[in-house]
This record gives sequence, C-alpha cells and structure tokens, in this order.
Amino acid sequence: MLGTSDQALSGAYDLAMLDLDGVVYVSGDAVPGASEHLAAARSAGMRLAFITNNAARPPATVAAHLRDLGVDAATEDVVTSAQAAARVLLDRFGAGESVVCLGSDGLRESLVAAGLTPVGVDDDAVAIATGYGPEVRWSEIMRAAVRIRDGLPWVASNTDATIPTAFGVAPGHGVQVDMLRRFAGVDPVVAGKPERPLLDETVRRVGGQRPLMVGDRLDTDIEGARRVGVDSLLVLTGVTRLPELVAAMPAERPTYIAPDLAGLLVAHAAPETSDGSWVLGDWRAQVREGALEVRGDGSVEDWWRVVAAAAWSHLDEAGEPAQVSGLEEPAR
Repeated sequence: MLGTSDQALSGAYDLAMLDLDGVVYVSGDAVPGASEHLAAARSAGMRLAFITNNAARPPATVAAHLRDLGVDAATEDVVTSAQAAARVLLDRFGAGESVVCLGSDGLRESLVAAGLTPVGVDDDAVAIATGYGPEVRWSEIMRAAVRIRDGLPWVASNTDATIPTAFGVAPGHGVQVDMLRRFAGVDPVVAGKPERPLLDETVRRVGGQRPLMVGDRLDTDIEGARRVGVDSLLVLTGVTRLPELVAAMPAERPTYIAPDLAGLLVAHAAPETSDGSWVLGDWRAQVREGALEVRGDGSVEDWWRVVAAAAWSHLDEAGEPAQVSGLEEPAR
C-alpha cells in the first residue's frame, strides 16, 4: 500500500530520478508547472537526475531540450539506457574492446565515452549492443540476428514496446528485441527500466544516498524502482490513468501518488482503513459488488490515494480489478 512521509519528499529524499516523457514533458512539450516544481525541489537541496530508456539521443541533446523547456539541466544530469548498456559492457569486457553498435548516435557516443570501440555488424567484436535507431537497415538487423544466434553476447538498451512520435505511438526498440529474441532463442541483458542497470548508473553518476524514482509508467518506472528497492512517486501527467492504476499488481505499485511534480514539494499521508472503506481527509472509497465507489470532498491528491488503496485491497482479495466505468476522474 501507499507510504507516508511527514516532510516534503524534496526533504525526505536527496535524489529525484526523473523519467522524462510523461513526467517533465509530453511529446516534447513541457508539462505545465514542471520547471517551477523542479526548481523548487532543487532549491530545497534535492539533486535531480533526468533518466530515459531512449538510447537514440545523446545526453547533451536531451539536456539542451530540457533547457529549452525552462528546466535547469546540465549534460551530467542526464542518464540514458545507452550509458547503462555501455557500463554493463565495460564491466564485463573491459575498456578498449570492440562492440557491434546497432543503434543511433546516442548508443555510439555512450560506447565511445565508456572506452569501448563501436564497430559494424560484420566486424570482430566481443559483444553486440542494440538500441532504438530509426535509420538502422534491415540488412544489419538480419546479420546481427545471426551473430546473436551464433553466440555473440547481447546487451539491449531497453525493451520498450512503443515510442511516442509526431505521427503517433510507434513501435519501439522492444519490438526489435522481441524479433531478435525469437529468431536467435537468446534473451539479452537489458540495461533500461525496469531492469536495474539504468538506476544503478544514475546513482553512480549523480550521487545520492536516499533516491526517489519519479515516473508515469507502472511497468517501467515504478516496477524498476521496486526491483532495486527504492521508493517511488507516480505522477499522473503521462500514460497511467484510472484503469491502469486500479489494476496495478504489487510489483507495480508506487510508494506515493501525486497529480504532477508538485508532489515533490509536499508531505504525503496514506489512507487508513475504516469499516471496510479507505479514508483520507474527507474522501472515503470502497468496492461494493465489484464496483469502486468514492464519496466525500477534498483534494485531488487525496482522491487518487483513497482510490488506489481501495482498489489494490480489492484486487489482492478478489483477484480481479474493481470496475471503474461509473467513476469520473477529478480534473487535473
């Protein structure tokens, strides 16, 4: 269930590991209030790290985009799954080794920065690294698939099935990973969320003794935090809405919930159970005959928290999510 923090999260934790799309921006445009909330968190002493499963863009490009949106971000504040993949390869094989690079500039630059030598799919190499790359040719993917099948060690930057684009949600690197996996019969070492290399690399680069993961996706951001044993804040400015929240399994449940990044700047109270309901402030939520009901009045934040508590309790007991078709989300 949800956690409690008697002080603002920016004081209780010394590092915020922030997912980008759906948290800081949406499809490239800033989430309203994000830059101000992050500036306030930093002023309170919280370190900020901007982390992404997207291996295509180099950290300098990501940082420049954030600055264009009004967010104070240095290149050193950005950590990508490409950097995490390069760290996995460096730790296993050592500096100076050649690695097949099947991806974009972000992956290539990360390999070079780690002291590895990126090479083509037909060159001698100790391993292969793959990442999202819209310009990667099918002929290169075919050759890579054969080499993976024949035993070349494989590190994938991430397994995201989709990626947001200007023309809609499109296939992500995870689709390519799935194809290579099925052809070669080999599972890659995955560097991005929800696996732990990206979060470990973030703490190594940015520092912090009490990290907090901040994300909008249950299956990557929140599950990744649980896998490495750190607390998490789910913000509702991205892909997770009411149907996804009420169906969250234990491994996908955040420590805290907030409508947006202003949740970093306040204390958090958890709902309590009373007479079969979950209560917080003036809100009361319970599941009757399989349908989630909410009564009362109060803050948007508390509404989401009692909904989550009641829904998860029901899911654990009944084995199926509560019905929410008759429930209207509060205005963002």
